[in-house]
Amino acid sequence: MASVVGRAVGSRQGHPPLDEIVVQRFYDRMRAVAPAAVGAIERDRADDPARSFADTACGRLLRSLDDDGVRALGMWVHHWCMRFYDDDTRAALRLLREIAGRPTLGWTADEVHWMLGESHQANPGAAARFTLPLAVAAELAPGALRVDTLVPRQAGPTHRS
Repeated sequence: MASVVGRAVGSRQGHPPLDEIVVQRFYDRMRAVAPAAVGAIERDRADDPARSFADTACGRLLRSLDDDGVRALGMWVHHWCMRFYDDDTRAALRLLREIAGRPTLGWTADEVHWMLGESHQANPGAAARFTLPLAVAAELAPGALRVDTLVPRQAGPTHRS
């Protein structure tokens, strides 16, 4: 399989690019969990949406993974949701929120940086595009990631004197 690194490491808006080897490892890890993730999401799409998350296929998959596997799954589902947001992604978004709510998974600054880059490239209509990267950025040591340089600032209110 050909490398997909080329499009993932380029500098965005003057931000330093991620090392190609690091990004390729991300894709390798995501490919390892992707088949199980696709199957779980498809089963959950066909199942009762009111079912407790723990009783869903995605919930069972999440419980079966170690922290590294959960991070890879989070990165994959984030990537998948951002690329295919117009499809029925409710089950995937539920999984994304569950992963975002799990503390102390050992996220790295490079993983967060990559996900924020994916979020920037997503359709602005993808309301959840910053859900996971911003949630897990809180795990990083102060100064490990300059979120303000990666997340666009919104204009504040204009006050008239």
